[in-house]
Amino acid sequence: MFRTLTSVRFLIKGPIILAMLFVVNLITSPHHWWVQWAALGIGIAWIFALIRVIQAVILVGGLAALIALLRKK
Repeated sequence: MFRTLTSVRFLIKGPIILAMLFVVNLITSPHHWWVQWAALGIGIAWIFALIRVIQAVILVGGLAALIALLRKK
């Protein structure tokens, strides 16, 4: 449960951090785009976080459907 909530927070924070890094890169060294490496790492972590959240949503939805089915009988 805690890992899923952390993943949801990262899904929001990741792009914000990347945007700030982009601005820093633009201000400090506009001819050398080092932010692409940070974007690669954050993007990979973001995809894993998204998969974790989707798995949790599917699990909760399946349990809700099972409970609804059992109550109907």
